Amino acid sequence: MAAPASAWRPDREVELVAGTPAGGGQDRPARALIKVLEAGPLAGVPIKLTNIPGKGGGHAWDTLRKRTGDAHVLAINSPTIITNRLLGVSDFDHAALTPLANLYTEYIAFVVRPDSPLRTGADFLARVGRDAGALTIAMATARGNINHMALGQVTRHAGGDVQALKLNVFDSARYAVADVIEGRAEVGAITAVSAVPELAAGTLRAFALSAPARMGGHFAGVPTWVEQGVHCVIGTWRGVIGAQGITAEQIAFWGEALATATQSEAWNAELARQYWANTYLGPGAIGAFLERERGTLGTALRDIGVVG
Repeated sequence: MAAPASAWRPDREVELVAGTPAGGGQDRPARALIKVLEAGPLAGVPIKLTNIPGKGGGHAWDTLRKRTGDAHVLAINSPTIITNRLLGVSDFDHAALTPLANLYTEYIAFVVRPDSPLRTGADFLARVGRDAGALTIAMATARGNINHMALGQVTRHAGGDVQALKLNVFDSARYAVADVIEGRAEVGAITAVSAVPELAAGTLRAFALSAPARMGGHFAGVPTWVEQGVHCVIGTWRGVIGAQGITAEQIAFWGEALATATQSEAWNAELARQYWANTYLGPGAIGAFLERERGTLGTALRDIGVVG
């Protein structure tokens, strides 16, 4: 991969900040992106990964906000940058920073232990429709996020009380997986790839996906909610965002670098391995996308009763 032709180029170490712990939903794309950037557009430039978990990714964006004008620091972006502000968790959203790209979308898997009486989506619908508070559900990384919205869509379809859902919320989907396996939660609503090690080992079983169509690999036999009669197609997008106040030349460099990296064979192999759907958008389109998402996510939050 050739280096971008922009007049500006990093002249010192680049820092990429992830708002989840190692192995979490923002950490995985950060590590994959660093590999392809170091092999191509940023060859010769060291890249450091910094994990700052907490507040649904908010601590990472708080850190980025303090680095105004510094194009040598980036962060992984996700929907909670919007929902944190709508929920009052943060006093800013993407508009206070510099969105650079959307990388992909990952969908939500509904998982249980192999011996769970919940065999199908219909079983889950019957339970939450009868008494939504009787099930403990593990999820990450924050109330009001995409996982919570997916649960809300399914619960409303079943006629259950969305606000009665009993949720165990973790900073990483890996912790939510452990919560289900150890029996503290009966169901997990997590990003699909987070369940793959346990699906492969037979210690978890998936009964539904929030994807628009069936996925392959370990999910080949798992029906979507749409197949099971529920309109629940929703996923968590992951992107890259920069500090406020960086220049047009710096934005152009990162736009070219990210476009080049995400067109590589290595990146697309990672998409397939991680069950990520390619929904790439560059600097020219990402702003409008995020503004649309602000409206969509605001409506979804009202639907699950967490904002007025």
